[in-house]
Amino acid sequence: MLLNFLDELRAAGINASIKEHLVLLEALDRQVIEATPEAFYYLARATFVKDEGLLDRFDQVFARVFKGIISDYGQAPVDIPEDWLKAIAERYFSEEEMAKIKAMGSWDEIMETLKKRLEEQQKRHNGGNKWIGANGTSPFGNSGYNPEGIRIGGEATHGRAIKVWEKREFANLDSTVELGTRNIKVALRRLRRFAREGAAEELDLDATIAGTAKQGWLDIHMRAEKRNAVKVLLFLDNGGSMDPHVKLVEELFSAATAEFKNLEFFYFHNCLYEGVWKDNRRRFSERTSTWDILHKYGHDYKVVFVGDAAMSPYEVSHPGGSVEHFNPEAGSVWLERVTTTYPATVWLNPTPAQHWDYSQSTRLIRDLVGGSMYPLTLGGLDDAMRELTRKKH
Repeated sequence: MLLNFLDELRAAGINASIKEHLVLLEALDRQVIEATPEAFYYLARATFVKDEGLLDRFDQVFARVFKGIISDYGQAPVDIPEDWLKAIAERYFSEEEMAKIKAMGSWDEIMETLKKRLEEQQKRHNGGNKWIGANGTSPFGNSGYNPEGIRIGGEATHGRAIKVWEKREFANLDSTVELGTRNIKVALRRLRRFAREGAAEELDLDATIAGTAKQGWLDIHMRAEKRNAVKVLLFLDNGGSMDPHVKLVEELFSAATAEFKNLEFFYFHNCLYEGVWKDNRRRFSERTSTWDILHKYGHDYKVVFVGDAAMSPYEVSHPGGSVEHFNPEAGSVWLERVTTTYPATVWLNPTPAQHWDYSQSTRLIRDLVGGSMYPLTLGGLDDAMRELTRKKH
């Protein structure tokens, strides 16, 4: 079964090697965990999963391979057929019936009782108050009622379960899903280069101990705080076709401002031209010259564009193509200037990648940034940060 588990992990795109398989076997042989299904799950997950973006895939594989519950002391798995766990018909209880049903007590009592049920139960049960099944008052199963218990299979009905068997807690971390602020922060952390900058305001414990030992009296040493030294220019497309993506871009902006101390941001619309702005309410009255940005910020800055790149192709390729003003030079000219000044440039696109080839403007912009366009998903952002890390100014 464990070899099958290894094969299933590989098929799901998880890099599971024989070495890791042997580590798992050695850990089991030395009994480093309790002989419980949950402990085995966490041990296997810690052994095989090196990227939290793969946690959801691991959970799916684990649930598929270990359909039965692994019992203690090396006994054979208690094979619970899937159809046991399918609701036949939901039973509704009157208030009087619910009042008669008592909770079992503490967490330990519930888990210990479940363990005994798994060892003793030999057949299917439906509508009872003790065994694992459906439509009853037992604390174990689904589609019934109990003040507290463990749901096994089925779907939530009363929301009273204290634990759900095979619950996938990390579904939002799959590398193909769109992002939340927490996940964005995780991906942005790939773009880090720490250095000690600024005033000496942090205690240097090692130097203090060494100095005190050498001098014979308390010799306090201070040092600058260690911070992420990466510098980022963030250009955000705003308005029009970007309106459906406002929430996602807000989350990206929130995460970026938290992760990067050396961050400068500007807004643009559709394509970059001769001017950008900081405040959308004053986008026409208070603009910053794009030329000034190119001359003010050094070549060591990393540049990130965020936009759907969906517009008329003339907005990219022709002077006067902008829908808002007459641009003396084409948007493509300004994008080329940016990529020349800042070789570490990427474009994040909130539109699914499979739609990009249907948009001529998207293809043009992707070519102008040297093909460095990535979808605004956890996997896409992770790839973009890796590329920015590789590129040197």
